[in-house]
Amino acid sequence: MKTPKAPDPYQTAAAQGGMNRDTAITQMQLNSGTQINPWGTVSTTQTGQNSFVDSQGKTVYTPAFTQTTTLSPEQQAIFNQSQAAEGNLAGIANEQSAFLKDYLNKPFEFNNQDAEKWAFDLASPRIRQSQMQAEDTLRSTLANKGIREDSPAWNAEMSRMTNAHTDQMNQLALTGRGQAFSEAMATRNQPINEITALLAGSQVSNPAQMSGAMPQASVAGVDYTGLVNQKYQADVSNYQNKLGGMGGLFGSVLGAAGQAGGFGALFSDRRLKTDIRRVGTTDAGVPIYTYRYVWGGPVQMGVMSSDVPEAVIPHESGYDTVDYGGVR
Repeated sequence: MKTPKAPDPYQTAAAQGGMNRDTAITQMQLNSGTQINPWGTVSTTQTGQNSFVDSQGKTVYTPAFTQTTTLSPEQQAIFNQSQAAEGNLAGIANEQSAFLKDYLNKPFEFNNQDAEKWAFDLASPRIRQSQMQAEDTLRSTLANKGIREDSPAWNAEMSRMTNAHTDQMNQLALTGRGQAFSEAMATRNQPINEITALLAGSQVSNPAQMSGAMPQASVAGVDYTGLVNQKYQADVSNYQNKLGGMGGLFGSVLGAAGQAGGFGALFSDRRLKTDIRRVGTTDAGVPIYTYRYVWGGPVQMGVMSSDVPEAVIPHESGYDTVDYGGVR
């Protein structure tokens, strides 16, 4: 009975890696069907092999897959027209980009005085007319109240109105300047915005309807390393149990054995011995060996039961014992 041999870690790891690849390939093939819908088909086929050299220097081959999308005739016609339109937009954008190069090299200019003059010329006639009417109304009101012209009260009210009219004209200039600046910037950016829109409309995209995914299968991997370790642990436990049982059985038999000559009936079955080495012969020519019993203990010396069938005493365990009193 031999001690269970521990599994080779490299062989176990290589086997586990191979099974992992098998699982991955199986899952890929299960999930590589053909999707058919009103817009066309999406198919996956194996078109070759990939290879790599693993950590042990062995070349490993794995399948290579290609996914192909085929549109229906109607969808293909729409796609072709869309591509042509996008190509036209891209062409226009390309042509206009040359214009932008020179256009952007010219610095943006804005004249505040021109903007204020533009706003003043646009709105001042109506505002001035309203202000003059307000001034006439104030003069009449002051006169009706008995406030004389050039009196302190008169001058204070007229000064207040003059300041209000000045603030109104200043606000007109500021508002006009802001509006003029916004219009100038919009004019400046218009060509850039147009070309940007053309470029955005020329991006290539796939039909959205083809993006639906097929149901995917999941294949559980095999824990080969765990199974090997479990079997080894079970073998070791079984071996230890057998050794314990045999040691108790044979120890009790040897302890109880006692016959003429002091030798007794000893277990001499070759199956129970290890480290066997022939060291001599008896006077009658029977081989003599040194050995150890498989359950341990010191080196023993004796014969094999197969060499002295006349001295064999069968034992209920199925192993042979030898009556050394009958060995010559």
